[in-house]
Amino acid sequence: MEARAQMSHAPPLKHRPEGTYRSCSQSLPLDILWLPRSSFRPAEGELADCVLVVGVSRPKLAAALLSVTLLSLFLTFHVLYDSALYSIQVLWMLTAALLSVMLLSLFLIFDVLYESFFYQAASMASAASENRKLMQNQESNSRTINHPMALRKRIRPAKQPRPARRLPQALIIGVRKCGTRALLEMLYLHPMVQKASGEVHFFDRDENYALGLEWYRSKMPLSFKGQITIEKSPSYFVTPEVFYYLRYLDIDRTYGFYSSSASQLRAPSRTICSRSRALPSAPAQPALPGHQCQTVPVPKPFVYLAISPDGSIDVAYRPIAISLYHAYLHRWLEVFPREQILVVNGDLLIEDPVPQLRRIEKFLGLEHKIGRKNFYFNETKGFYCLRNDTTDKCLRETKGRKHPRVDPAVVTKLRKFFIQHNQRFYDLVGEDLGWPED
Repeated sequence: MEARAQMSHAPPLKHRPEGTYRSCSQSLPLDILWLPRSSFRPAEGELADCVLVVGVSRPKLAAALLSVTLLSLFLTFHVLYDSALYSIQVLWMLTAALLSVMLLSLFLIFDVLYESFFYQAASMASAASENRKLMQNQESNSRTINHPMALRKRIRPAKQPRPARRLPQALIIGVRKCGTRALLEMLYLHPMVQKASGEVHFFDRDENYALGLEWYRSKMPLSFKGQITIEKSPSYFVTPEVFYYLRYLDIDRTYGFYSSSASQLRAPSRTICSRSRALPSAPAQPALPGHQCQTVPVPKPFVYLAISPDGSIDVAYRPIAISLYHAYLHRWLEVFPREQILVVNGDLLIEDPVPQLRRIEKFLGLEHKIGRKNFYFNETKGFYCLRNDTTDKCLRETKGRKHPRVDPAVVTKLRKFFIQHNQRFYDLVGEDLGWPED
């Protein structure tokens, strides 16, 4: 403001000498006016000889210079911005890589520390266990306490195993009149075998099956852990519901029993006569009115039961029907694998029981304990009786009885009828049992 005031009070230019202007003029591309110092009002301090006054006499050139200047500034700032942005990205990538390396290093360090700590803890636990065993051994070996303030640790006696009723681990599923009772009694000679006292008929009788597994368990004998409980019901083999019940109960996996089944068979032509004797005879004849007399059943000859009037074999006769072993075994093999079923030749068991019992012991995973010392031959009955360390035992009088005499022609006819059926059974079991064919 002072400069403007000084200039306003300055004397007009026309009163100033021209020599003064020429001495301050310069040759520049712009219109520049250099004014002498005398044109301004004196002020305090030293002043230059001339004052620069710039006037724009060429606006296009000035606009071009301004544009170039602004563009240069824009490009400069753009380059600086891009450089800064690139530097930030590079810095972020380097930071992320460094952070990953640090995290990986921390993970490895903690993993090594954890493993060393776990190993040290396991070593300490092992050492503590060894020290406890050593102290227990020392306490058990020492009968006196030397230190007067020491107290003897009370050593509790080991718990004795207690017997319990367990579901059977093996079943004798048949067949009737093939020596299943004899087989069960022979296996009972083994110290690791317990047997059900009678035929339970749990799976083949609906009224028993409806009572449930706990009722079935209550029918089993007391046994210790590791012993095998065996139950035999000969009609299991020919009853369709049995293997269905076993399959739906999923007993192998859930309850851990019935891991094996033993089926004892004899030649069909030999067992049919025995079965026919065990079946009920013909209906009894009632007493006449007014007479008091005991009714006497009238037996029907075997030949009329087994042979039809046309001379063919009557397959509807139950002893013959249940002697078609392949028809029943085929259904069992649809549910259980072959290695889970052991077929025992009843004829060989009666002739020489020891080899067959060795097979059964191996099948059940038992140590061989039953030998020839456990048997003696009964001349009266015609087969072997049992013997253990304390007593001798033969089967009941109803076991081992003589079969009724049958016409040899009927026996031959039955054997020829069973040739093809026995062969189909041999193919299923993979063994020729050598039953007679003529």
